[in-house]
Amino acid sequence: MSTVKLREIAASRSGDKGDVSNICVFVYDPAHYPALVRELTAERVAAAFGPIARGPVTRYELPRVHGLNFVLQQALGGGVSMTLRVDPHGKALQSLILDLDIALEPAA
Repeated sequence: MSTVKLREIAASRSGDKGDVSNICVFVYDPAHYPALVRELTAERVAAAFGPIARGPVTRYELPRVHGLNFVLQQALGGGVSMTLRVDPHGKALQSLILDLDIALEPAA
């Protein structure tokens, strides 16, 4: 099994509304979708975002588009102001998730 940074196999987009952040991750190659589902759990994302997302993290699977959607509650310090402190464009959270390591099964 090899390990890669998520950014090597996937793209991400994030957005926010009020105190909720929404992060979507889509693999480039559908063959990597099972690894994404296995490795990128709601618990792992919650741990990775620790002090940034103080509320629950909910994961939604999007198998038709080979992606996952995460909704992070209490993620913006009461509103967009926390996002602006992290990144002037409010998109740093998508970069943080792409820095996670993902284990890939060897090719058969």
